[in-house]
Amino acid sequence: MVSTVPNQSSVDLTQIRAEIRTLQPQIIEWRRHLHQHPELGFKELLTSEFVAQKLTQWGIEHQTGIAKTGIVATIKGDTVGPVLAIRADMDALPIQEENDVPYRSQHDGMMHACGHDGHTAIALATTYYLNQHRSDFAGTVKIIFQPAEEGPGGAQPMIDEEVLKNPDVDAIIGLHLWNNLPLGTVGVRSGALMAAVECFRCTILGKGGHGAMPHQTVDSIVVSAQVINALQTIVGRNVDPIQSAVVTVGELQAGTALNVIADTARMSGTVRYFNPDFEGYFGKRIEQIIAGVCQSQGASYELDYWRLYPPVINDGNMAELVRSVAVDVVETPAGVVPECQTMGGEDMAFFLQAIPGCYFFLGSANPQKDLAYPHHHPRFDFDETALGMGVEMFVRCVEKFCR
Repeated sequence: MVSTVPNQSSVDLTQIRAEIRTLQPQIIEWRRHLHQHPELGFKELLTSEFVAQKLTQWGIEHQTGIAKTGIVATIKGDTVGPVLAIRADMDALPIQEENDVPYRSQHDGMMHACGHDGHTAIALATTYYLNQHRSDFAGTVKIIFQPAEEGPGGAQPMIDEEVLKNPDVDAIIGLHLWNNLPLGTVGVRSGALMAAVECFRCTILGKGGHGAMPHQTVDSIVVSAQVINALQTIVGRNVDPIQSAVVTVGELQAGTALNVIADTARMSGTVRYFNPDFEGYFGKRIEQIIAGVCQSQGASYELDYWRLYPPVINDGNMAELVRSVAVDVVETPAGVVPECQTMGGEDMAFFLQAIPGCYFFLGSANPQKDLAYPHHHPRFDFDETALGMGVEMFVRCVEKFCR
């Protein structure tokens, strides 16, 4: 697949209309301002204020305080038509930035390490452009600036507060700047794009004692090791090999001294899958395995299992619309990557459950500029050329859908 996408040096920006290219320095300035002032989920007060100030300055109708810090801007075309929503997330991550750049984070322990600063800047520029070109589309565009994508999730609270109503939204699109693809590419596919996210915490309750007298104990660490090994058989032996799924134990905490057998051990992990039919299955199977191992070893357990996000599933018609636009923006069909899936999760999934839509990846990596660190890395950054490309993608999707 890597050989089918263009190198960064082949990126041609002539397909981006001149007016959007003219906006590029301003979009970069907005993005860098946001990057310097990252905020965590549902605490995006400065970010929300910045967005609202711009919308007010431009005379654009908008609502604030939705799901605490969310904003929705509404732009009506000159004629009646469908309603399309554009979604952009605003929150940052609890990561200490390691980039040595003038626009590095000014908030200790917080960083835009996933591109949400870029998403917000792209959405702002799209809003500005559409407001200046209301005659170019029919109907209405609602731009949703969403909090808390990184957790605990702001999409569903915004839906609950009826951001898809008044007027009723017919379809929705969104993008994610993606350092797993090079600049000048767009990843779009029908069906499952990103995985469901489910999580668990488990405490194994044994009986502690002296490390030299294990016969007097129930070793919670030994039990945990057997549980962890057994959990890997779910994907290996219970899931159809044609399907994709992951069960990961990411944390294990136990013990206080080298000669003490721990009475408790705590583990936590995550489950990922694409097929919605798996909903409810993994939680039951994980508990069956934990219960069985504990019973065989004389231990007990406490389990907390919860569903965070469903899979991101694109509507076929909306995915085709985005694909047709992408072919024009990236200029060559080779720049459209159709089979780009990830086991990463996204709460855009809730919007896509509510109405038809498409979420797509916009390539943003440029190794030649040392801009290819992965998402959630303390040195994550992206090629800002992608910002204008994102605006062009959104604007063309609006013009093609709202007509």
